[in-house]
Amino acid sequence: VITVPSAFSFTVPSVSHPNFDLRRTPSAYTPTRPTLSHSSSELRVVPEILSSAADIVGTGPATVEGAIGLGSSLLTSFADQGNNLAGIFFQASLLPYLAYLYFIGFRGNRTPEIFNFGAQFLLLFVLSTIPGGIISKGAYGVTLADCDWLHGGAEALLTATNLLLVFGLNAASTDPEPVEDTLKPKLLAGGAALAFAASAFVGPALLSAHTPFLFGIGNLPQSVVQTLPWAIRFDPINSLTIPTWAIHFSSVFEYLIAMSFVWRFSEVTGNEKWKGLTWGMIPLHASGVAACTYHFFYNAPSLQFVVELQAFLTLVGNCSLAFAAYRIAESNGWSLAELNPLPQSNTSPQGLTVEMAAAVPLDTYEAEETNTQLVIKLAVLTFIPAYLVKYGER
Repeated sequence: VITVPSAFSFTVPSVSHPNFDLRRTPSAYTPTRPTLSHSSSELRVVPEILSSAADIVGTGPATVEGAIGLGSSLLTSFADQGNNLAGIFFQASLLPYLAYLYFIGFRGNRTPEIFNFGAQFLLLFVLSTIPGGIISKGAYGVTLADCDWLHGGAEALLTATNLLLVFGLNAASTDPEPVEDTLKPKLLAGGAALAFAASAFVGPALLSAHTPFLFGIGNLPQSVVQTLPWAIRFDPINSLTIPTWAIHFSSVFEYLIAMSFVWRFSEVTGNEKWKGLTWGMIPLHASGVAACTYHFFYNAPSLQFVVELQAFLTLVGNCSLAFAAYRIAESNGWSLAELNPLPQSNTSPQGLTVEMAAAVPLDTYEAEETNTQLVIKLAVLTFIPAYLVKYGER
């Protein structure tokens, strides 16, 4: 029993975690219901009572941030993983992804503009994790994965990326006379990025570490959860909300659909090398599954190896994307001469090869579903798994 000067006490159940330490962020551990004794019947205890271990024991700094001395390490944060193996993998994955962007955007490939923009937009998602990680550590003393409103906001940029990939490829593959309306999706994606930047700027002054993303819209009331015989009565405070789970599953399924559209695009272009890009996307899909697995177990510190696996798969996936994109570009006339910064002649043999590849019309196919039907399918694939995972676990 821990006796607190405010005249109440509670018994903390044992925590069977090999690295349990009150100096660490308590939200990383699965809370269980404490027993409480107090003279007032009006006092209520909720799982959030574990949110400040330093205050409970009455010693040490007033905040977890002060207890673990984060101030000296903020500038080394890279998506919360700056100094460990995961951080090394994540940072190393940037260069091959830039190579992928260069090769996939080669003019002879006939890459759809919105698809190409979506691939570039991913860089904003990567960049968003840096201030997101710094803010979550500096303002709250938790990792980005444990700060739901920042986590969901950053992940929404990945969803925007995958939507651009899906709808960019779908439009180019099914419309024989595509309307070059590329401004609207770019503005929508840019608006999402600005919204995240604005929330990151003002959020720390207005929101707590565990404020739900989108204020938890779609979460079931606790009174309803209490009636579900299979559901956890009290989720850990760092568990993902329905909007954040929905964003994750949306990204996973959108990427799968994008992979299938890339495969079909090989038939539209008549270039089998595009199928290699689908194979190259598999490690990145596995990386997304690893991230969801880590969140399913409440971002437990003992599962840090899953984060490292996710980072390693990201590195492998970006390398495989770069190689696949190189094969596509090379098949469409790319050569080392393209690296020459001086203007190339379109009438040279090399230039003619590239221009001819770029001029071949796409062999489009009839759309199997409308954009509205595609959106509905994505919504079903997004929200059903989100609710099953959030409320179907024991």
